[in-house]
Amino acid sequence: MVVNPNIIDDLATLQTQVTRVCAELGWKAPLWLETTVKDPGGGQARVALAAGADVVLACGGDGTIRHLAIGLGDPVRATRIALCGKNRAVDVGRVFIDDRGEEQVFLVMAGVGFDAAIMAGAAHQLKSRLGPLAYFVSGIRALRGPRTSIALAVDGRIEPPRRVRTVVVGNCGKLLAGLVLMPAARVDDGLLDVVSIGPSDIFGWLAVTARVLTRRCRGHPIVQHWQGRTVIISAESPQLAQLDGDPVGEVRGLRMRVDPGALLVRV
Repeated sequence: MVVNPNIIDDLATLQTQVTRVCAELGWKAPLWLETTVKDPGGGQARVALAAGADVVLACGGDGTIRHLAIGLGDPVRATRIALCGKNRAVDVGRVFIDDRGEEQVFLVMAGVGFDAAIMAGAAHQLKSRLGPLAYFVSGIRALRGPRTSIALAVDGRIEPPRRVRTVVVGNCGKLLAGLVLMPAARVDDGLLDVVSIGPSDIFGWLAVTARVLTRRCRGHPIVQHWQGRTVIISAESPQLAQLDGDPVGEVRGLRMRVDPGALLVRV
């Protein structure tokens, strides 16, 4: 069990529940590894594998597998699925940021502009007080930000630069509260989905909201969609960026690719 202790309200109860399920199903008692600010999970997963773990369970924040219909509010059911469910191979997004040498990964969405500003504005203290509503509050604060010129290349096809508020690249398309930003996105289709959003005023944002609610992908210049295996984003000026909701600072460019079926998840 790789656990973020800052997210779990009652770690002792969770340990009791998970250990009991393991015993009922004939598994050994689980090894518990807590994340830290400096190491949010990668090092713990490597320790688990070195110790001979057959399954690694992640228990933390941002629900990166909410689109696979795992019950996040029922740890007993989720543990049973993790130990007895079927394997499903899902895609992983991989990204180089500017000239940084290390390739990073994302499972849900990565983006630049408005969406990253929302994540950066939803501080831990605000999320602790308001929960998911913190993102709404942060979004309202970020609405008045400027548009910027961003160029895209999808599978080598270069799109002309356009002035937008945000560009989001998704492995899946769902947002909080059941909203769907990229209706065509599938977590195991071997493709990345891209959406650019470019409203210039409140009426433009209303049009964006209508497109999201109706799940339409075509026919509006403010909201445009693409699919591909590789995506390159180039911004005219430094823009805030995020990977799976984690701010990564200001960037000028992202080079992304899909890694099909790279992760096995129990469902």
